[in-house]
Amino acid sequence: MTHTPTGSAGRPDVRMGAGRPAPRGGVPQPPPGAPDPGRRRAWVESAARMRAAATTEPGRLRIIGAGLALLVVAFGAVTAWQVTDRSTAADNVVKHSAPLSATAAEIYRSLADADATVTGGFLVGGQQPKKVSDRYEGDISNASKLIAQAAANSQGSPQARAQIALLNEQLPKYVELVTAAQTNNRQGLPVGGAYLRYANSQMRKPGGLLLAADKLYEIETGRLGSDYSDAKALPYVSWAVGAVALGALLWAQRRHYRRTNRVFNQGMLAASAASAVVLLWLVAGHTVARSQLEHSYQHGARSMQVLNNARISVLQARGDENLTLVARGSGDNYETNFANGMTTLAGADPKGVGGVLAQALQLADNSAGSDPVNAAVKSVQTWRTRHTAERRSDKDGDYTTAVAQVIGGKDSSGKTVEQTTGSCFDAVDASLQKAVDQEQKEFKSAADSGRGALALLPYGAALLAVFAAAGAVLGIGRRLSEYR
Repeated sequence: MTHTPTGSAGRPDVRMGAGRPAPRGGVPQPPPGAPDPGRRRAWVESAARMRAAATTEPGRLRIIGAGLALLVVAFGAVTAWQVTDRSTAADNVVKHSAPLSATAAEIYRSLADADATVTGGFLVGGQQPKKVSDRYEGDISNASKLIAQAAANSQGSPQARAQIALLNEQLPKYVELVTAAQTNNRQGLPVGGAYLRYANSQMRKPGGLLLAADKLYEIETGRLGSDYSDAKALPYVSWAVGAVALGALLWAQRRHYRRTNRVFNQGMLAASAASAVVLLWLVAGHTVARSQLEHSYQHGARSMQVLNNARISVLQARGDENLTLVARGSGDNYETNFANGMTTLAGADPKGVGGVLAQALQLADNSAGSDPVNAAVKSVQTWRTRHTAERRSDKDGDYTTAVAQVIGGKDSSGKTVEQTTGSCFDAVDASLQKAVDQEQKEFKSAADSGRGALALLPYGAALLAVFAAAGAVLGIGRRLSEYR
């Protein structure tokens, strides 16, 4: 019988970590999990061949070609990215932040005008004229509609949403107080004036309607300024990458000339031209866009902000003037507010030009913008003169004449008063509205021009960058073909 050998020479090796038995005449196999020496040798040999190739002229040319293509593509990508960001910001200026800022200002104006209108109506006594009621109701309806628009377009701003919520909460309460005041006034009850003064205090108090509207205006105006800053920001990264890419192309062509004594390489020349066009387009386009956006801000957006501040001062002054008479001898604080408002509006000198109106004149860059402001200045000067006469009548105890000098009608002698402070107020408000409309046109025209200067640049930069990369690769390829 035959027995299997039991000696060490006849046993397979089963030690831990030992490799598989090598086939007869073959190469010993690595243990499981160990790197394959064949693969490692192949990788080392490949790296060595690459290093060796890099020391030859064809290898260097391939590296140069790849580097040039990468640089010009990076230039195009960075240019498209940065210009798109600025174009988006310019688009936001025109379509979002500027309209929202104007909406917030109009909310404030509508609320202030409603307050001034209803106080003026109280001076008539009894049933308010239909013209007064229609104007008040129109202001309230307009404010409600604009608040809803602001809520829909607030773009998730928590600060704006907080002020809009406050406006939505307090506007119905104000309307309710005014309704109670009007009801009592129609019945000849003095408590109607008290209701009206309380409604006015709710309108103007800290945390009231006007302050909420003013904060909303500040928030939206701040967003407008931020969008302007983003739109006008200089594209330093794009300029730097473009300069490096163009410099590398010029260096490569100089190297080509020194080694071959050939003046031009058509591929690299085309790549250089394309890169130069993108760089020049970027500089020129952004310069034009920045200039137009700056013009739209200085002589459009900023002018509108100043004019809106002027209109707010006018409305507050009109409301204080009316409330001085509604208070019947106890309205000294309203008279003080009126004087302060006029100083803010037109300066301390009743016959001079100062305050917000002087700023508006400085910002107006043509007669279409300055003429309405000059008309407003003259109306304010007349208003202050007539107001002085009205206060004299009231202090002399001639309340009937004082009321007639403010809202019109017959004075104590039965004579109709036609030159009223109310007509001056209407003239100032109309002139300022005309100036706002003019500045709005200038703003939109300049802002659209600035936005248009950047419109095609991202697409042009990307296309020309691909063309430049292809030119660089073809130019290097032409040179490589000489070594085959």
